[in-house]
Amino acid sequence: MKIKDTLENYCFVLPAITIFTVFYIIPFFWVFQLGLFDWDGILPTKIFVGLANFKEIIFQDKSWWQSMGNAGWVTLIALTFQNALAFLLAMACDREMKMKNFYRVIFFIPPVLSEIVVGMVWGFIINDVSGANIINRMLIGIGLPQLAHSWLNDPKTALTTVAIVHCWKGFGWGFLIFLAGLQTIPRELYEAARVDGANAWQQFKGITMPLMVPVIVLVAILTVLGTMQAFALIIGLVGGELGGHTSVPVLRILASMRGSSRFGYACAQGITFGVVLVMISFIQYRFSQKGKHN
Repeated sequence: MKIKDTLENYCFVLPAITIFTVFYIIPFFWVFQLGLFDWDGILPTKIFVGLANFKEIIFQDKSWWQSMGNAGWVTLIALTFQNALAFLLAMACDREMKMKNFYRVIFFIPPVLSEIVVGMVWGFIINDVSGANIINRMLIGIGLPQLAHSWLNDPKTALTTVAIVHCWKGFGWGFLIFLAGLQTIPRELYEAARVDGANAWQQFKGITMPLMVPVIVLVAILTVLGTMQAFALIIGLVGGELGGHTSVPVLRILASMRGSSRFGYACAQGITFGVVLVMISFIQYRFSQKGKHN
């Protein structure tokens, strides 16, 4: 009977293990194997170079690390501004307020839109169209003409502008997860705290934040993984890397495949990028576990 129960349990998890193996584990090792070769992606000839591609990425490819830095800056803004906005809006919609269901729908519209469409629309709003785009018109109208300029063509503001548009596009996911987490907190805890004389800040610090830590960690990890891999929105906004100022790792990988036809090098970049994301996620998880114990 024990053997039969064990086999039945394995039969239940077998489909998930099969899908994970076929679509994740096998492709990972295949891509890693291709990263050990110099290959143009077309001819069957492959030249074995060992770890040379990985060494070039780590020690020589400055444009790769510039793209990693750009993605890190966008991620930092998303972790702070985007998630803070999502959390505040979730707290507002969790309270008893008029039309809160309407706001929930409105806040979730941006994430379900196509990134290319969002990039093109915001490009029309922000980008310079004979010096008279919508943002510049607003700045001129409120008496700040000195701030009006081409936001996406200026290397000093292009990346931050992309980050802000990305935050507008992605805050709805965090909003939805935060709202679900807030609704799992028993309302009796707040009622007991009010009876004991706790004010709103004390309730937030003593009840909301401790119980929302797992949700915050989840949103932070998803934000890092999603933002570091963003590229379609950048293509929609500026059409590509804009001289390296808006370059991100995925665009660098595409450039290696399309521009120089170095598919083996692109595979090595993909493996390196994946390892970095796993390390960042693991560090976030360890810090969250340490915070729980403290």
